[in-house]
Amino acid sequence: MPVGAIIGIAIFALLLGGFLGYFISRKVFEKELKKNPPITEKQIRTMLTMMGRKPSEKQVREIMRGMQQS
Repeated sequence: MPVGAIIGIAIFALLLGGFLGYFISRKVFEKELKKNPPITEKQIRTMLTMMGRKPSEKQVREIMRGMQQS
């Protein structure tokens, strides 16, 4: 086989693998987000209310900031 054909096949295989990897990982990521959606401010307020605390905006923002950092 000529060297050009080998290089062409290798480049094609790398591109194909890159595209397949991208789409497969995107599907898996979307599936995980549907199964475990991120928490919202409304959910935090509800959780604090159920615990018997009156949630202030400052508390909610602190919890959201803490969750984004972790």
